[in-house]
Amino acid sequence: MMSYSSHSVLNLSDLPQCFSTITSKFPTPTTSIPVTTLQLPQYSHRALRNGNWVSQKNQFHAKSSDQNAETSKLPKPISGENDSTSSPSTNFLSILCPLLKLFSGGDPSKERNYTLEAVTSSLSSLARFPWGSKALSESLQNTEITSDLPIHLQLFEFEACPFCRRVREATTELDISLEVYPCPKGSIRHREIVKQSGGKEQFPFLVDLNTGTSMYESGDIVKYLFQQYGKGRSPSIGLLESTLFTGWMPTILRAGRGMTLWENSKLDPPPKKLELFSYENNPYARIVREALCELELPYILHNVGEGSQRTKFLLEASGSREVPYLIDPNTGVKSGDYKNILSYLFQTYSAATL
Repeated sequence: MMSYSSHSVLNLSDLPQCFSTITSKFPTPTTSIPVTTLQLPQYSHRALRNGNWVSQKNQFHAKSSDQNAETSKLPKPISGENDSTSSPSTNFLSILCPLLKLFSGGDPSKERNYTLEAVTSSLSSLARFPWGSKALSESLQNTEITSDLPIHLQLFEFEACPFCRRVREATTELDISLEVYPCPKGSIRHREIVKQSGGKEQFPFLVDLNTGTSMYESGDIVKYLFQQYGKGRSPSIGLLESTLFTGWMPTILRAGRGMTLWENSKLDPPPKKLELFSYENNPYARIVREALCELELPYILHNVGEGSQRTKFLLEASGSREVPYLIDPNTGVKSGDYKNILSYLFQTYSAATL
């Protein structure tokens, strides 16, 4: 079966005429690690040092600049962001969420129709073409990205939010790695952190520990990220404006996946953040991010869009360019097959798991 490479680009001219054609355009990726061979070896603490990437027998992990403190000391938002009311888009999502749940696939931990999953996620990628697929790193970087850079950006968001999607698309273009704190509806952890820090539950919410800046509003966040990390470049044409027109399509097509907390998710987060190699507009990586959101699992997102200088780290970790690729430093599990990843996540991080 064909593989879907992290360097594949969706082409509007290939828009399928029916679901069967779509699935042929976006075949299910090959399994990097079969589910029957997934093992849970003891995690070696020597693989993490001072927030840096460390190679130890092809085991790669990244650590927050201050993982123990995590989000306990967040900078206050920029002026004008302390109002306790929600934005109109947040209110609209509050209405849309229960409506989409009526058409969703039900319990996300149950067996799925993976053909339908691939179809709806691929259509979602087509709706957002070409944003969130390519990195601008070749033009943005004067020096090569090294593996010893600590991660200082923290993004509080939820996968189904179109305005959060806008920010994630920008981070793909900027070739940025960041910590993601999912805030699904019904969140038991991360929404409260945002409310205490910023004064309201509005998403996305960005924290930049490099500059001590935190802010709401996706448009402001995208502009800030390009100003701070874009080396004078601007977002790709249409990125900001297109959200109002096609940004909602993945939310609707995916029937609200990645919007609501799974009722059986564990109350406490794992000791270490999971790591995901992904890029925003990859249809299979999207399905994995939805699950991470529904489980409210914080993770480190390594963007590896086309042209990314971080692809070398993916190659070193997995031996291929395919995404998604998940690393769980809590158990030692690694997998590049989205179906196996889904099964693993919902089994491992269920409250029913002893």
